[in-house]
Amino acid sequence: MQLSLAGRTYVVTGGGSGIGKGVAAAVVAAGGRVMLAGRNADRLAAVAEELGGHDSVRYEPTDITHEDEAARLVDAATAWHGRLHGVVHSAGGSETIGPITQIDSDAWRRTVDLNVNGTMYVLKHAARDLVRGGGGSFVGISSIASSNVHRWFGAYGPSKAALDHIMMLAADELGPSWVRVNGIRPGLIQTDLVGPILESPEVSADYRACTPLPRFGEVTDIANLCVFLLSDAAEWITGQVINVDGGHGLRRGPDMSGMLEQLFGADGLRGVVAK
Repeated sequence: MQLSLAGRTYVVTGGGSGIGKGVAAAVVAAGGRVMLAGRNADRLAAVAEELGGHDSVRYEPTDITHEDEAARLVDAATAWHGRLHGVVHSAGGSETIGPITQIDSDAWRRTVDLNVNGTMYVLKHAARDLVRGGGGSFVGISSIASSNVHRWFGAYGPSKAALDHIMMLAADELGPSWVRVNGIRPGLIQTDLVGPILESPEVSADYRACTPLPRFGEVTDIANLCVFLLSDAAEWITGQVINVDGGHGLRRGPDMSGMLEQLFGADGLRGVVAK
């Protein structure tokens, strides 16, 4: 099984930290070149320097919720060596947490814009160049919150469910042009973003109770699958959304009440809003 990405160019969105940074490091280790994308130019520059500098890693500050910026990112990656071979779309997040009766509607819209529209913009423009180049691989980073209900996660789960569907739709449409499109649903991955969860004894214990394999995930668990899906070893795999979660998807979403009851109260968590 050959997992070499030598001589190939990839875009990694959300590349300034967490899963995106880990994926970029794995792609470079497999011989590939990476165009990092994200909103924070300083963070991207630091990661690019850490991973090897100008020859193997470049960066393009990008807000993927603006289609023109997503298009510019793809153009820059393609122009680097004349062809784009694949994308790992890791950019995403949420501004909403708490009972649905108390969610800020503007924050809901921004989260949907990032996770749904941003995904579509990156895919739309990357797919054009992948088709022109004769094929390639697009990997979208989703979440088990898309398939297992996570109470009080707000727009995050629904918008990641939309990402899953976009991956499957694109796989069906782009297969005849040899463009493969797959998704990955991470479970709880140890990054700075999930620090508050890991620091909560009640919530972290519940995650452990929900996960058959007795540890939390590492960024490398996601990065390893990304490299496989980008490589020729996965050339007959498309339209899949693969859980990398230690088996968490077999059970249920986490119980976050240990953290959130302090903020919203027991009545608030069941939807009570004072007039």
